[in-house]
Amino acid sequence: MPTRSPFAVAPFPRHWLRALLLPLLAVLMVAGGLAAPLAAHAADTPADTLRYSWPSNVGELNPHKYSPNQMFAQGMVYEPLVKYAKGGAIEPWLAESWTTSPDGKVYTFTLRKGVTFSDGTPFDSKAVRMNFETVLANRARHDWLELVAQIDKVETPDARTVRLVLKNAYYPTLQELALIRPVRFLSPSAFPASGNTNDGIKAAVGTGPWKLVETRKGEYDVFERNDAYWGKKPAIKRIVVRVIPDPNTRLVALQAGELDLVFGGGGHGGGQISLEAFDALKKGDTYATYLSPPQASRVIALNSKSGPTADIAVRKAILHAINKDAMVKGIFLNAEARADALFPPTSPYCDLKLPPYAHDTARAEALLDEAGWKRANPKDTKGPRMKDGKPLSVDLCFVGNDALQKAIAEFLQSELARVGVQANLIGEEEDAIGERQKSGAFGMVFGDTWGAPYDPHSFVSGMRVPTHADYQAQLGLPMKADIDARIGKVLLTTDETTRQNLYRDILTTLHEQAVYLPLTYQTSMVVHTARVDGVHFGAMDTEIPFEDMRLK
Repeated sequence: MPTRSPFAVAPFPRHWLRALLLPLLAVLMVAGGLAAPLAAHAADTPADTLRYSWPSNVGELNPHKYSPNQMFAQGMVYEPLVKYAKGGAIEPWLAESWTTSPDGKVYTFTLRKGVTFSDGTPFDSKAVRMNFETVLANRARHDWLELVAQIDKVETPDARTVRLVLKNAYYPTLQELALIRPVRFLSPSAFPASGNTNDGIKAAVGTGPWKLVETRKGEYDVFERNDAYWGKKPAIKRIVVRVIPDPNTRLVALQAGELDLVFGGGGHGGGQISLEAFDALKKGDTYATYLSPPQASRVIALNSKSGPTADIAVRKAILHAINKDAMVKGIFLNAEARADALFPPTSPYCDLKLPPYAHDTARAEALLDEAGWKRANPKDTKGPRMKDGKPLSVDLCFVGNDALQKAIAEFLQSELARVGVQANLIGEEEDAIGERQKSGAFGMVFGDTWGAPYDPHSFVSGMRVPTHADYQAQLGLPMKADIDARIGKVLLTTDETTRQNLYRDILTTLHEQAVYLPLTYQTSMVVHTARVDGVHFGAMDTEIPFEDMRLK
């Protein structure tokens, strides 16, 4: 059933009203006693415990699997051979050094001495090989990641040496080894009897600075410092991650003194709090507030295979219909910049200066007229256009408990209604939206890029398989097979000029086919109390550097 929002009538007053009322509502709830149970717990919080929240439990934390395992938590427990650092540098981590063969097919890693898993099991080449082998045994699960397809074998000449032999030279090898999943390392003692972590794990045991010690479904997860950690040990002893699905409830908990930290809000932040609330909080002196630099692109994927968006004219009309500048001002409060291309121009190979789809409602209406979508009465601009007795209706799918996605979806619904496109808002749980992305059960769906170090290579690699929205969004394109072939070539070429030209061809084609509606370049937000110090953003927006934080 179509969903109509009052936002379609007057978008900005609603959001400015929320900006004023949300913090006041939180205070009134606390004053009225609704947050009293939370405050009672706050008084009992130990001085060495940091209080955070997330929309769901973190999962069993299998390092080799995906949802419901939460990436920020996997990054707390498990570590990579090499680490992605700010500015794009690759630093030694569990491997203290490495060499690459002249043909680019063999990487030889020397493992760091004296590292153990948090259960005391030695971290050695046998453990590394065991983890690689379980990933390779489940290649189909990881087919979005080209590195997994390119690994031919893993050799372990001695306890501290690991040799990764590839089928072809693959230029993003080190970047993809640094990712939070799936190539990180579980203690051999925590493997299931089958030796295949696809069957589950006994416990979340890694080499990282944190250990998952308790989970209560729907309530919280508890992490404790790994006192056997090989590197610099965290100053904080314990982190309690409360399960709070609703952003407004999270705001109330923060203002009630139940939380020390809100961190996120970009592609993987879970819609921590609304930008209106963030803007209101930063105007006072109770909390420290700041935004990250741009990290990725906030994008809507359009289905090119089914429904009205199978017509390129409809897709182009949708892109022309959206007033991004108004959205940036009214929803993002200028905290994020308008995006006009799939990837930020700061991403490698992506500064192509492609002509943007300018906001032009007259052009949008003309495209829809030419495509046969007519208004019943040209003077009546209310209601959807019609064609062959059917309304111009598109399902717009988003994560229902993500406040920012919901606000954007309502804005897009309002903008599209102006040109006669009926956007049906479908807000569901994150896992359900993920299934829609994979199956193609959407007209439009949020499908943000992943940021460094994924963009562009890992993101375009994933376009070839139905693991995210991109494959289904592109499936109706007549040149889909050619796009996929070019992606295969760009990932394996060793010639820099050829690589640049291939990326230009791929991204230009997708831009011209209007498969994506870029919205903004994402930022993440931080809000924390005076109790916390040392808070900063990580090199990847999927990691939270808890180990650098301190409690005062």
